[in-house]
Amino acid sequence: MPSVASTTVDSVHPRYSKSGYDVTPLPRGVVAELAKKLDPEAFKITQSAGTERPFCGTLLDNKKDGVYCCVVCGLPLYTSVHKFNSGTGWPSFFSTFDPDHVAAREDRAHGMTRTEINCARCSSHLGHVFDDGPAPSGQRHCLNSASLTFAESGKPLPPESRPVETRTAYFAAGCFWGVEHWFQKGVGVLDAASGYMQGRIDNPTYTQVCDANTGHVEAVKVVYDPKRISYRRLLEAFFDMHDPTQLNRQGPDYGEQYRSGIYCVDEAQLAEAKAFVAELSAKNLFGGKRVVTEVELAKTFYPAEDYHQDYVVKTGRACHVKNPWAAPALR
Repeated sequence: MPSVASTTVDSVHPRYSKSGYDVTPLPRGVVAELAKKLDPEAFKITQSAGTERPFCGTLLDNKKDGVYCCVVCGLPLYTSVHKFNSGTGWPSFFSTFDPDHVAAREDRAHGMTRTEINCARCSSHLGHVFDDGPAPSGQRHCLNSASLTFAESGKPLPPESRPVETRTAYFAAGCFWGVEHWFQKGVGVLDAASGYMQGRIDNPTYTQVCDANTGHVEAVKVVYDPKRISYRRLLEAFFDMHDPTQLNRQGPDYGEQYRSGIYCVDEAQLAEAKAFVAELSAKNLFGGKRVVTEVELAKTFYPAEDYHQDYVVKTGRACHVKNPWAAPALR
């Protein structure tokens, strides 16, 4: 079976669910290739919006604990925790594995208006959702057994049903508001969060970092998908978004908390970051000025207060940090 990551196109901006799954819509050609493995019943249901006969589905009376995944692409869709006996003859659930994994659209076939549900990743038909389910949702997701495959708890999930294997990187480039904002725009970045690190006290506050000489720096934790974006590309973006020749400042912001830094999770990152800084320095890209970015192993990252997270989005305020994705990366 083709891997989900290898079959998506580079021009499509990846989408990730809150559960950490790649839910980027698959191209039609890829879906067609995946659907070749299906038996005739599953193919008719998932690819032509068919419906299996009631009380005949193999998963209707399944009482085991586990996860119900898309039979075509493997994306987890429902769990046994949300399954209930609706008496309708089809497997029924009152909630999804993750809201981002199931897409809904209006269905006007058969002279009635219903809400069709599809796999968000491969668009395969699953069934319909109705407003006559139990609390707390009040919904009944009515599924065709043939549109699902079941993964029992305690057994390994197949690769296509697993979340993204993410990696983490840490950067400091002045005020963390803009740094966080622009890293979040990176293709293959699942999340970016503001915080403090490399200092001398535990659980610092913003006031302490600004006023108490703690040694902490305003930093951003970047969680990324290495199949979509490389550590080198993150390094390129980091140097594109700020001036790495300014010591203990960035633009109008002064103080060691605004210093430029790359904080590495392991020796491999450390070696790559140091080599990249040496490469930039050799190319003399900053008008003869010396790169003062510190490169060292990461210490504990302490998340900043809630009001600092997604600050640019919340307030609409911009800062000195430049958009690193708008122009060719540093080479």
